[in-house]
Amino acid sequence: MLVYLNFAAVLAVTGYSLYLFFQIVYSRYLFVKLGKKPEFELNLKERLNSVLINGFGQRKLFKDKKSGLMHFILFYGFFIIQIGLIEIIIKGFIIGFEFPLGAMHKYFSLMQEWTTFLMLCAVVYAFYRRYVEKLRRLQLRRDVKVAVVYIALTTLTISILLTLGFETVMLGHKPDFIHAPFSGVVAAVFSGIGTTAGTVLFFVFWWVHLLTVLSFMVFVPQSKQAHELFALFNLFFKKLGPVGKLKKIDFEEEVEEFGVGAIENFTQQQLIDLYACAECGRCTNMCPASGTGKTLSPMELILKMRNHLTEKGASITSRTPWLPAFAFKESRANQLAMLAGDGNSEVAAAIEMPNLIGDIITEEELWACTTCRNCEDQCPVVNEHVDKIIDMRRFLVMTQGEMPTEASRYFHNIERQGNPWGSNRNERIKWREGMEDIIKTVNETPEFDVLFWVGSMGSYDIRSQKIARTFARLMHKADVKFAILGNEEMNSGDTSRRMGNEYLFQELCTQNIETFQKYGVRKIVTTDPHAFNTFKNEYPEFGLEAEVVHHTQLLADLLKDGKLKPAKRVEEKIVYHDSCYIGRYNDIYGSPRDILRAIPGIELLEMERNRENALCCGAGGGRMWMEEREGTRVNIARTEMALQVNPTVIGSNCPYCLTMLSDGTKAKEVEEQVQTLDIAEILEKSVEF
Repeated sequence: MLVYLNFAAVLAVTGYSLYLFFQIVYSRYLFVKLGKKPEFELNLKERLNSVLINGFGQRKLFKDKKSGLMHFILFYGFFIIQIGLIEIIIKGFIIGFEFPLGAMHKYFSLMQEWTTFLMLCAVVYAFYRRYVEKLRRLQLRRDVKVAVVYIALTTLTISILLTLGFETVMLGHKPDFIHAPFSGVVAAVFSGIGTTAGTVLFFVFWWVHLLTVLSFMVFVPQSKQAHELFALFNLFFKKLGPVGKLKKIDFEEEVEEFGVGAIENFTQQQLIDLYACAECGRCTNMCPASGTGKTLSPMELILKMRNHLTEKGASITSRTPWLPAFAFKESRANQLAMLAGDGNSEVAAAIEMPNLIGDIITEEELWACTTCRNCEDQCPVVNEHVDKIIDMRRFLVMTQGEMPTEASRYFHNIERQGNPWGSNRNERIKWREGMEDIIKTVNETPEFDVLFWVGSMGSYDIRSQKIARTFARLMHKADVKFAILGNEEMNSGDTSRRMGNEYLFQELCTQNIETFQKYGVRKIVTTDPHAFNTFKNEYPEFGLEAEVVHHTQLLADLLKDGKLKPAKRVEEKIVYHDSCYIGRYNDIYGSPRDILRAIPGIELLEMERNRENALCCGAGGGRMWMEEREGTRVNIARTEMALQVNPTVIGSNCPYCLTMLSDGTKAKEVEEQVQTLDIAEILEKSVEF
């Protein structure tokens, strides 16, 4: 009779838990479906690789090796013990049940016990890192839901060992310390309590384990653990193509607004991001804006959008968000659901949901982003933060006409004169004065192999002009047939696009491609990583057919081919700064370092944060043209990192980075002791002309 009652109770509790679980998961599915359908390219091989490498391989988690190992144990341990969970549940109805594995069952038992123990160790270590070591990025989220995860996993693992241990006592068996080492200890300690007490305790902990599993199952989809359900889908459906490539807007379509001003106007793929977030804080920990005291926190941005989607989705679909009982504050969505359920639909309709931009996400957060993609590079579930920020900037700029004064001035200068300063467009070619014999325009030398895209910085900024002239001398020395567009060159449009003015970007893009086609350009080289990235990864969508290389790539090739030969010693200690748009956007880390290593006399140093972990200089995403009014200046923080290794030179491959780092050395009053030089300028010191 007791067995039947036990079975009925288990069936009722399990059935209700499964019902709640699927209801909650289905509600999240409906909320995601509110988004716009994205363009989807199957490319099954690439998508499966993404799931295998970042999902099952946990590649990005191992950027932090300690937490990577911990999560690896929890991830695979959780799946492994589910097999044992089935056996444990059956034990509650068939005393002494074991899977019919014969002699192999003892090894199955051994695997289950060690997996359970290692999971418990991983949970204890996770607790230690958050509450004892107080790892900075884990202090960003210290709410009750996080504690529930630790409590649940601890109870889950300990109850397994106690259940198995008291089963041994109940059956009167001797402890097997070889194949059941941990439950065997439990059985040995309590061997004298008798089979009756053992039976009672077996069922007590059997129920504790079952209720913990079922409760945790209901808890998971409405907590940070939701990433366990959504992460693999996020990895599979992620946007393909070059990293950081922005979506094209079709201005011929008749739409009322451009960009994204409401949560449901993001694509469904973007909305999956919100529920896939693991709340690990890696993104915010690496963010230059957050790290220097700005209001932007990439993790909080995602979480605020997620909560907003849950509430707004619940009000639109009339489905409760199923907030857990410890979410003491009644949600607006629950209020709406209750009002509608009571027949007060008109009152419910009158309750306005907060605006995405302004109420949920502030404009200060959106404009603080440098678009460096350090957040995305760190994210273990490959969430994309930057494209969401750009989409909301687009709404502010193109739909509402709201932007910082500096941004408005920037757009005006680009539209009027084609450069950020508003200088006369006909003075773009003046930088080559005195070098007309080696720097010719496409009209002066119709036969050329490479178009040198100088860019606005190289054309108008006095410091960057020196880099352009240096690079031109090196190309001439190596007999590279190159030409420039001169006054026909326009701005690349990269900054305009990332500041949210997609319309201006497309105008510039179209004009530039027409000019390239007019002169039959087949290869482009530039000293500007931002122009390099947009030409290489974004212009092809608009019709560009040309090879695009960065000047450090070309110089590295010229050295390799023996066309440039560094001979003179350069006795300098050089620390190299990786620019974001060459590094994280295009995975180019070797070429600049290869150049420096080829120069005799140089001692190459590395900052604490280098390569894909490098801190942004603070100029990206239009921040070059806007004042920093919050916290510490990003360029000062990066300069301080460089100075920690006591260099004599800070090397760069980007005119924007060089400007920011030069300002940094001046602010730290070390410009006399530490030079800031482009890679080309350092190489020129060693080449004999």
